[in-house]
Amino acid sequence: MANVTSQMVKELREMTQAGMMDCKKALIEADGEIEKAVEWLREKGLAAAAKKSGRIAAEGMVDGYVSADVKTGVIVEVNCETDFVADTENFKNFCHKIARHIAVANPADVDALLAQTFVDDSTKTITDMVSDATVAIGEKISIRRFTRYEAKNGVVETYIHMGGKIGVLLEVANDKPETYANSEFKAYYHDLTLQIAAARPSFVIKSEVPTDKLDKEKEILRAQALNEGKPEKIVDKMVEGRIDKYYKEVCLIEQPFVKDPDKTVAQYTDEVAKAIGATITPVKFERYERGEGIEKRQENLADEIAKMQQK
Repeated sequence: MANVTSQMVKELREMTQAGMMDCKKALIEADGEIEKAVEWLREKGLAAAAKKSGRIAAEGMVDGYVSADVKTGVIVEVNCETDFVADTENFKNFCHKIARHIAVANPADVDALLAQTFVDDSTKTITDMVSDATVAIGEKISIRRFTRYEAKNGVVETYIHMGGKIGVLLEVANDKPETYANSEFKAYYHDLTLQIAAARPSFVIKSEVPTDKLDKEKEILRAQALNEGKPEKIVDKMVEGRIDKYYKEVCLIEQPFVKDPDKTVAQYTDEVAKAIGATITPVKFERYERGEGIEKRQENLADEIAKMQQK
């Protein structure tokens, strides 16, 4: 029997996208011959992932995980090719496993994540799991991105909307740990995740808006006012007023509270802080929208027919 090295397993995996253990078994069965090992994997249906590697995966879901002590939270976007697969239990279970793994293993980025050994099965890496899922589910599966928060003085919360179309991860600081389980506080930070999902803020507070972004916005607003024929002497005052409106659009704390637009999120925060006897502050958040920025392949029947006629 040929000596199967880790380099041989790596080479076969790169060729077929099959799982590491499957590649090792194939090489043993093929007595170390790469081509025969590829054939063995194809016969077993385990090299199917390679055929799917060039497809566009823009569907899928954003999933979330929060630890039992509400100190660690994760959102992750996992993509597949069709909404049909995204709605299956197999795909959802895969996403749940990946989200929990990220919370426990704390990878630095997606590349580091893929190289890690799965926390619940030391015989598999996350790359193996992706390959196995691709074969089992029958579509290209890819882990696109994730965000992980670990609160030092407060809690984290996730909110997944519309079955994984939108995902929010939020960290809220609270100087009184004894109030973390308070029902009003729990309702507050959950409400904020709903706010972020619905109102799409970009920042928590005004000071987080980059100076260059603010200057650009003022430049645009000034040009708008001048184009409206407003006198030069009142333009600057108009711009300042419109900047306040801009802050209410992009800063979480400045936004009207979606459940009660008569007050801002800042006012809601103050009300809850007073009610529970603690100082509470939204620290940071991340909002994912499934597939944003991925260019979907557009099927065009006329183009397909034209290509066929050219052959």
